[in-house]
Amino acid sequence: MSEKSSFHFTGICGTAMGSVAAAMKQRGYTVTGSDANVYPPMSTFLRDQGITITEGYAEANIPADTDVVIIGNAISRGNPEAEAALDRKLLYHSLPEVMKEYFLRGKRNFVVSGTHGKTTTASLLAWLLRHAGRNPGFMIGGLPKNLGRGAMFTDSEFNVLEGDEYDTAFFDKRSKFLHYLPECLVINNIEFDHADIYNSLDEIKLSFKRVLNIVPRSGIALVNGDDPNCLDVSAGAPCPVTTVGFGENCSLRVENLKYDTDRSSFTLGGQPFSLRMTGEFNVRNAAMATAAARFAGLTDDEIRAGLEAFEGVARRQEIRGEVNGIKVIDDFAHHPTAIRLAIQSLRQRHPDSRLWVLFEPRSNTTRRAVFQNELAESLALADFAVVAAMVDLHKIPEHDRLDPEKLSADIKQLGGHASYIDGVDAIVSQVTANARPGDVLAVLSNGGFGGIHQKLLDALAR
Repeated sequence: MSEKSSFHFTGICGTAMGSVAAAMKQRGYTVTGSDANVYPPMSTFLRDQGITITEGYAEANIPADTDVVIIGNAISRGNPEAEAALDRKLLYHSLPEVMKEYFLRGKRNFVVSGTHGKTTTASLLAWLLRHAGRNPGFMIGGLPKNLGRGAMFTDSEFNVLEGDEYDTAFFDKRSKFLHYLPECLVINNIEFDHADIYNSLDEIKLSFKRVLNIVPRSGIALVNGDDPNCLDVSAGAPCPVTTVGFGENCSLRVENLKYDTDRSSFTLGGQPFSLRMTGEFNVRNAAMATAAARFAGLTDDEIRAGLEAFEGVARRQEIRGEVNGIKVIDDFAHHPTAIRLAIQSLRQRHPDSRLWVLFEPRSNTTRRAVFQNELAESLALADFAVVAAMVDLHKIPEHDRLDPEKLSADIKQLGGHASYIDGVDAIVSQVTANARPGDVLAVLSNGGFGGIHQKLLDALAR
């Protein structure tokens, strides 16, 4: 690949695509790109780097002298640029392939995987390394507040990557993390997810076994020792494995757990640590990040200082505002387990509040019938659950769709309070009419939910 000099990115405005495009431009390559949706902040960031971006896809967007077309994983057959790359017999690659060859080979790559907690754990680890002066490269699926952006590549020996088991591209159905050359692999947990591309939990576990197969003997796999699926996939792995968790059989144990309303403290292997986040799952994330940081060579004192300075991740239990004593909180929800853990954490943080959960079924997982019962069990833990209408119904086969009205009925059947409300304005109207001072309104979605956060705050102010 190294003799190539001109690259065109199809789908350039994704966080990872845009960050890699900018890094390649900084290294002196010629970079162009296009996307269906070109808007700030990514469009501004790319144009500031001197990269020409075209809005919309067309064969003519690919310059005649392009050496390589990099095709994003949201692009499918029928896209005019994907078709042009095939027709013109151009060299084309997925983003993970380009990362592997240009940014990861020869480096110490720390890959954080699992169904839940990847973004927070990877953000924590990248921040611990940066705070300790190691200046890592990183690629993270969210926006870590301390780092200011989701991805960048540096000249450091370290990279921290959020490793997704989702597929790589329309022409490469392997999991993305198989391209990331992990020296240290974190597996937070394994559950059934991504029902749009996986048929069973066993298929997902096979992907995790494959990534364990490429961790070198000099590396390490840090796996959740309390998760039977993690223990199953790591049994017989060819690399050293350390189990991390609360159970007595874990080789690195989390003990002496203590929660306050805005902080958690614990010991790991007997050493004390503390962070300004609540909830058991955040303690697990911090324990994994701590174990990985130790493997990178950080001292416990460096780790403690970094944990104390960590400010969290945007859209992870982020308080968007408070009006008349009513808080509006934004959280990212893509799976019933994540919803249950979020509700438990919000309870610890706001023990005396009535908790409203406003849920938008938007991810490929939560829009499918496979989790109809699990979603009801999770949402029934709130004081009041509001279920919104499904987004992009046409993308899910009819027999496979979640039924949001049934979900609301199921929550009531389990003893919870729930309502199905179609439309953001109707939700805002009903919730703000019934909320009272001291309540917490938690918005759970993996999309924008029609700008509901600000609409709630505006309505409460009126």
